Amino acid sequence: MSTFDNPFDPNRRLHRGGCSCGRHVSEAEHQADLQLQTQPVENEAKRYEGVVASAVMRAMFPQDAARRAFLKSVGAATAAAALSQFFPLKTASEAFAQGGPLEKKDLKVGFIPITCATPIIMAAPMGFYAKNGLNVEVIKTAGWAVIRDKTLNKEYDAAHMLSPMPLAITMGVGSNPLPYTMPAVENINGQAITLAIKHKDRRDPKSWKGFKFAVPFDFSMHNYLLRYYLAEHGLDPDVDVQIRAVPPPEMVANLRADNIDGYLGPDPMNQRAVYDGVGFIHILTKDIWEGHPCCAFAASKEFITTMPNTYGALLKSIIEATAFAHKAENRKQIAEAIAPANYLNQPPIVLEQILTGTFADGLGNIVKQPNRVDFDPFPWHSFAIWIMTQMKRWGQIKGEVDYAGIAAQVYLATDATRLMKEAGLTPPATTTKSFSVMGKTFDPAKPEDYLASFKIRKAS
Repeated sequence: MSTFDNPFDPNRRLHRGGCSCGRHVSEAEHQADLQLQTQPVENEAKRYEGVVASAVMRAMFPQDAARRAFLKSVGAATAAAALSQFFPLKTASEAFAQGGPLEKKDLKVGFIPITCATPIIMAAPMGFYAKNGLNVEVIKTAGWAVIRDKTLNKEYDAAHMLSPMPLAITMGVGSNPLPYTMPAVENINGQAITLAIKHKDRRDPKSWKGFKFAVPFDFSMHNYLLRYYLAEHGLDPDVDVQIRAVPPPEMVANLRADNIDGYLGPDPMNQRAVYDGVGFIHILTKDIWEGHPCCAFAASKEFITTMPNTYGALLKSIIEATAFAHKAENRKQIAEAIAPANYLNQPPIVLEQILTGTFADGLGNIVKQPNRVDFDPFPWHSFAIWIMTQMKRWGQIKGEVDYAGIAAQVYLATDATRLMKEAGLTPPATTTKSFSVMGKTFDPAKPEDYLASFKIRKAS
């Protein structure tokens, strides 16, 4: 009897003989009949329930005759109900589905205090980690280099990272190479180019020569999107402007002190500059590339292979939190949860403007952009491939690049697909897609052609 067969079918046998179900003279005849009769399992939960029930029925009725007589006399439904009174099938099924006990329940996860980390942060105060048996301490961290180093040194079990960082770590760009993974995107969209209020009459990027810009990190979507935007307007980002890495919590202060002219940064820094009256939002990054990834949940390959059950529970918690954050009606509640000092340390009204998409732009306008920021965990391989083209474009990596291979190794789409379904989300059927950045189509199957099409670049 297969562990996935119905254990309450009196016509099936528990032990093999002739064929696996006992109704055919040979296994070949059984397989031929099975092709016609097998019905798909309704869902994974039902599959696990069947496995557990099969094991219990085998133990209770080692002889086929006794089991068949019992089932024929009381019926399958009554048998299942009776069995559940003596053995907690549901609890056992849930335990089976978890894949075993958690290897580690007390975890440390580092984050930068920005809205991109919303699912990772809110999963603590809103109980998503606890629901999955974890005690997670989310630790506010000063900057991305610190996040990277503390994670590599195993001070953090996992971390909020910029989506290019696991690629860079895996390839050994900016640090020693270490197999790293990105099982889930944290947010899409959610960034902006913010300029000092003194530049409100200099909206044409062609007039920005000599500007000093900040981005959070060299290996960030912010860096690549700012460079892309500048280059599309004819500016060489390595010649015509200065770009420096500034930790997000320090961006507004540097803008106020006139150390920089602007930044392409994460929220709440853009909205906080407006709130404080020191800057204005020039353009949302969604208007550069609609649906682009930004931040991510990341963990080392070692963590996910040595602690698979803990990893599964952690990723499930974050994807469930992401599904909750995706719903617009939950955004105000989330803003209140992540506003306190130990998380984002921001006025709730600033976070509400960002998360709801109704906000002041610093130029006297109230803008309504419901998808200013959104939350979609699927780690598209095509996102990784685009990022690597920009790494190569600006000289961070050289030579031949196994774009598809590295993307599949780092961006764990299979894990995300399974858990998205459990969280009520609908994952895509493929791992790659084409998209447009400032009107230019990107085909992930032709990364080198895309790279060669740019006039302004460092790549040889």
